[in-house]
Amino acid sequence: MDPITHPVPIATFTINPTVDLSVEVECLRPEGKSRARLCSISGGGGGLNVARGVRRLGGTALALHTAGREVGARLNRLLDDEGIAHLPIEIGEDTREAFVVAERESGRSYHVVPAGPTLSAAEERQCLEMIAETVRHCDYFVLSGSATPGLSAGFGAAVAREVAAAGAALIADIAGTQLTTMLAERVFLLRLDRVEAAALIGRPIAGYDDACAANALLLERGACEYAITTVGALGAVCSDSGGHQVIAAPALTAPPRSDACAGDSLVAAITQRLTEGAEVAQACVLGVAAAAATVTLPGTDVFESATVEKLAAQIRSVPATGSTTG
Repeated sequence: MDPITHPVPIATFTINPTVDLSVEVECLRPEGKSRARLCSISGGGGGLNVARGVRRLGGTALALHTAGREVGARLNRLLDDEGIAHLPIEIGEDTREAFVVAERESGRSYHVVPAGPTLSAAEERQCLEMIAETVRHCDYFVLSGSATPGLSAGFGAAVAREVAAAGAALIADIAGTQLTTMLAERVFLLRLDRVEAAALIGRPIAGYDDACAANALLLERGACEYAITTVGALGAVCSDSGGHQVIAAPALTAPPRSDACAGDSLVAAITQRLTEGAEVAQACVLGVAAAAATVTLPGTDVFESATVEKLAAQIRSVPATGSTTG
């Protein structure tokens, strides 16, 4: 596919996508065979899931992603069949395959994900060149998902500089070294999960106060304009220079099944709502609702828009005052 030449509200990038195979079993057994029912086969990975969520909410997003060899070709076909607008970047090694096993007896899901392919220096440059071209035509650019093995430590920071040079807004949901090096840049919005937030402040994220502390540290460093730290079933804290907003998660409509795409759902809903003119804290309300709707689903499926709107109406969003630990 040729580089984009027309405006799009949202573009995403997934450097390490997957072909996700989701199955359901009655019970996982250590001996013999656990007979499974195939639930779905779909393209996955952070930015692809975000693009899927944006589409579910009626928005438009272009998903950039790597695609390697036979599995990459299958990924492209799956995305085409689903109707997700995407721009593959060819690489030499196979795209990874992952699988999710949903166990009916316990209600648990197990997400098994390989490390993925290793990109050459030339392939990394090709990704950055495609990103640089794309961000000239979008308002919001989402960098989300895990890194490939051996990815240059400064890749995420380089993406941030390309986005800034183009005048677009970067929303980043990344981890590890890629996040650490990006903290030297100033981006529009950073989303942290509890693992990354805990590493940042040196203690577990047990409640809203801890999330406030993580966000405050990001803002004090000048790493972002807005920071969002999620606190599992409690919800999230959205912060800017004006203070912290606690967004309490709604009561779930069903027991939780899988958190595989909860964070991606949150980012998708926030980004889509921003394109509609909402403030970040308002957009985060829809994000928390989208995450809550997604965790009730097995495998790697994401929310339905009607469920998200229903849950969003129940969400309480208040300024953080005093002790807010849940």
